[in-house]
Amino acid sequence: MAESSSSGLTFKLHPLVIVNISDHYSRVKSQMHPPITNTATATTTPPPNNGAEGAVETAPSSSSSSALASSPRVFGCVIGVQRGRTVEIFNSFELLYDPATHSLDRTFLEKKQELYKKVFPHFYILGWYSTGTDAQESDMNIHKALMDINESPVYVLLNPLINPAQKDLPITIYESELHVIDGIPQLIFVSSSYTIETVEAERISVDHVAHLKPSDGGSAATQLAAHLTGIHSAIKMLNSRIRVLHHYLLAMQKGDIPCENSLLRQVSSLLRRLPAIESGKFQDDFLMEYNDTLLITSLAVLTNCSSTMNELVDKFNTAYDRHTRRGGRTTFF
Repeated sequence: MAESSSSGLTFKLHPLVIVNISDHYSRVKSQMHPPITNTATATTTPPPNNGAEGAVETAPSSSSSSALASSPRVFGCVIGVQRGRTVEIFNSFELLYDPATHSLDRTFLEKKQELYKKVFPHFYILGWYSTGTDAQESDMNIHKALMDINESPVYVLLNPLINPAQKDLPITIYESELHVIDGIPQLIFVSSSYTIETVEAERISVDHVAHLKPSDGGSAATQLAAHLTGIHSAIKMLNSRIRVLHHYLLAMQKGDIPCENSLLRQVSSLLRRLPAIESGKFQDDFLMEYNDTLLITSLAVLTNCSSTMNELVDKFNTAYDRHTRRGGRTTFF
């Protein structure tokens, strides 16, 4: 497999696609519940696919990782638009897969395509998605089967295995290129770079999901700690990338590495944005927002103090009223 694509296409991936694939995989995996036995696992015939939930294939077992043996594979299509050399993937939908023939249900695919075409008339099928650690040989059969819909489909692969040391998203986008191998022209998968593109609705949804209360009943302090941890990790990553860029520019200035004008233009464009942060309008807007935040915080503290004081008064009135009734007097606080 080649290292990277040479097509020159620019891919933009929306978070909705990643959420859909992850949700599809999580639902299928939770419904499988593979039995745990001490004896050797017998080979069984997979049940027939009666819906998109059953469109799975069990990944081949590996001696290096037992998680691969029980991880299902899910399949679906990705849809979006292509404007010139820019391919933007907006959404996805699930597909039925037959593991015996390594093929997709074309009738189901055409039906889903027709339904999505009514709702999103400007979206086209750009390719397909699956889950796994790497592209497999059988994936090329599915890829070729979709070429009558899109002559150059893309393949979005999600790695469901958790790697704490990995900082990048576990998403890989593949294209197919015709290479001559041993004198025989063959289609192979080549990886392509991509960027995450979001719209306002997606940013609100992702932010909402990130701030959901944990299912184990975590407190507000737990949510705040998780939020602050995420901000801290983002700042650390930003700091590390700035350091790498700084060392790179120093080495370029000393002549240790050749000068790259395209990178220098990008750095210059980034630096030109910095004086806008020190403008008077920014300072006024920042101070206004800062004062509004302090005011809201003060109001919240005052409201909390008033509530506590009301509870104290109610308790005092109750206790004092009982005491005065015993003495034959009535008192109003």
